[in-house]
Amino acid sequence: MIKIQELTVDPKAKGLIFDIDGTISDTMPIHLIAYQETAAEYGFEITSELFYSLSGIPAFQTSVLLKEKFGLDFDPQEFADKKEYHFLQNIYKAEPIKPVIKIIREYTGKLPMACGTGGTRFYAKKTLELAGVLDSFEHIVTAEDVENHKPHPDTFLKAAELIGVDPEYCQVFEDSPLGIRAAETAGMMATDVTPFYTLKV
Repeated sequence: MIKIQELTVDPKAKGLIFDIDGTISDTMPIHLIAYQETAAEYGFEITSELFYSLSGIPAFQTSVLLKEKFGLDFDPQEFADKKEYHFLQNIYKAEPIKPVIKIIREYTGKLPMACGTGGTRFYAKKTLELAGVLDSFEHIVTAEDVENHKPHPDTFLKAAELIGVDPEYCQVFEDSPLGIRAAETAGMMATDVTPFYTLKV
C-alpha cells in the first residue's frame, strides 16, 4: 500500500494564511456551475478550462474579462451579481477539504492565522461558517480589501500585516496557480493543497 503524504505546516512558519475556495472548502465545482448557468442566460458558454484559468480572480473582474473575451455587451456587475446568486443557491453542497481543516483546527490558537480570498466578505464568511472554521480566523482579507488581486501579492501581504508576521515566515495554502504565484511573489512559503484532495473523505 502506498502511503499518501500528509499536508503539514513548515517548521519555519510563524503564521498561516489560507485561500478559501478550493482550499478550505471544495466550492470550485459550484462556482463553475454558477458561471455556466449565468453565461447560458447571456448566450455563451464557459468551459471548465477557461473557468479554472481564472480562478482566484474576483467575480466582477472575471465578468469584465469574459465580456472582453467573447466581445459581448453586458453589464459586468449585473453578470457578477447573477453568478453570485446562482452560487448562493448551492453553496451548502460544498464539502470541507479535510486535510486543510485538520491543519486549521490543529493550529488554532497556536499560530496566528488569516484567510486571503478573491471572494467577497459575505461569501467568504458564509463558506467558512459552513466548513465549521469561521471562529478560527480573526482576519479575513477579501476582494473588497485590496485594489490589486491575485496573482498580485497584495491579498497575502495584507493578511501577513494583519497577523503581524513577516512575509518570509508566512505559509500560504492555495489551490490555484494564480494564488500560488501571488504567495511566491509575496516572498512566502506556498503550499499547493490540490495533491491532497484525495484525502477529503
